[in-house]
Amino acid sequence: MNKIIGVILLVLGVYLLVRGHDIAQSVNSQVKNLFTGSPTDKAVQYYLGGAICGAVGFVLVFFLPSKK
Repeated sequence: MNKIIGVILLVLGVYLLVRGHDIAQSVNSQVKNLFTGSPTDKAVQYYLGGAICGAVGFVLVFFLPSKK
């Protein structure tokens, strides 16, 4: 069961990272970055969510024993 949840979290983490990258590359985000020097809050939230989900999923898949 841990492995299934881990794989789901890994996939979700990759999706969130890709979505965050798409948001960071949008015209709105690039204009804000030009004037403020920082990416939009939404892009940062997607990056953080993706990193956390990916890390938890990685630990569940590769380091914790599966329960039967």
